[in-house]
Amino acid sequence: MPEEANPFESLQEQIDDAAAHLDVGDDVIERLKNPERVLELNLSVEMDDGEVELFEAFRSQFNGDRGPYKGGIRYHPNVSRDEVKALSGWMVYKCAVVGIPYGGGKGGIVIDPKQYSESELERITRSFAEELRPLIGEDRDIPAPDVNTGQREMNWIKDTYETLEHKTEPGVVTGKALSSGGSEGRVEATGRSTMLAAREAFDYRDKEIEGATVAVQGYGNAGSIAAYLLEDLGANVVAVSDSSGGIYSEDGFDAREVREFKQETGSVVGYDGAEEELTNEELLTLDVDLLVPAALENAIDGDLAEEVQADVISEAANGPLTPEADEVLTDRDVTVVPDILANAGGVTVSYFEWVQNRQRFYWTEERVNEELEEVITDAFDNLVEAYETHDLPNFRTAAYVVAVQRVADAYAESGNWP
Repeated sequence: MPEEANPFESLQEQIDDAAAHLDVGDDVIERLKNPERVLELNLSVEMDDGEVELFEAFRSQFNGDRGPYKGGIRYHPNVSRDEVKALSGWMVYKCAVVGIPYGGGKGGIVIDPKQYSESELERITRSFAEELRPLIGEDRDIPAPDVNTGQREMNWIKDTYETLEHKTEPGVVTGKALSSGGSEGRVEATGRSTMLAAREAFDYRDKEIEGATVAVQGYGNAGSIAAYLLEDLGANVVAVSDSSGGIYSEDGFDAREVREFKQETGSVVGYDGAEEELTNEELLTLDVDLLVPAALENAIDGDLAEEVQADVISEAANGPLTPEADEVLTDRDVTVVPDILANAGGVTVSYFEWVQNRQRFYWTEERVNEELEEVITDAFDNLVEAYETHDLPNFRTAAYVVAVQRVADAYAESGNWP
């Protein structure tokens, strides 16, 4: 089995690929390839049985040239220093490619949250929030949900911060519940941008999305929502999977019904409408029109990319393709809408939430969705322009050409203060 790609090295390779097409100095590019700072913590937290357990945690602040650091906090056993560095870097370029005024950050705790009670998770989260307190704030660093975190954890972080700071500051985190200052449309945002990116890619290839077959790897929030929004466009979702395995039906599923089944049972496996079960790897190589990787990074390496049969890939996950996979898929004329555009709906609506928090004026869901569609479609048009103008190999390089240039310009315009 090939060695798994290091996500931080993948990020740096993607930046180098873009830099080859830009008139930006090597010294600036080197700066844009590395985080400004990484906080590494050991959280000592008392468990329900009275024992104290130690949890390793991180927060990476990659680049703040275009605005406050912005990025999620994930709870997962595989969280590592290099992973959060990579994810914080992807956030920088994700914000830049869609033109919202943020830098990039990311954090995480090395934990399997399924093994802990709600009260234990609350103490762990509040302990992390207390340690993050000097770094975060609506003008400094704004956390958000990520893998295995959601509104509940963001509300705990917000409450911890506001209690210790003795003030009301709803914009310190995004992804909150509506009653705590969250935004309409936030829950659907990542899945919605994945759908919009796929729709634009099909249009670019002069293909109809109505009737297109779709496979979704990872049926969590982003994947399941992308699935039913694609279904709303007339696409046919024929395969979905989660960490337990996948299911397939040639005639397709009711994507919302499968989502409800997973919420009730914990997995898509066992759904009555399935013709057969399949592995995640088998799903990724199905003969479908559209593939949506919506799980974790490095899902498709160079070897597996040789077997991918989809014409279009819309990346709901962060870094689901290795650089080797990108090369293979480029050679095979597969259109890949990169993660930093396809899944940028989450951070875009987080930005809308932050704006609403600061104004204390809240938008309707219709306005949120309209604004998001405009941001994603404009960003896709800019990506296509860069792709065609610079005669670039693929859309990922085009996205990084746009994003790296914007960050480099912001750095140059600010000057270098010793």
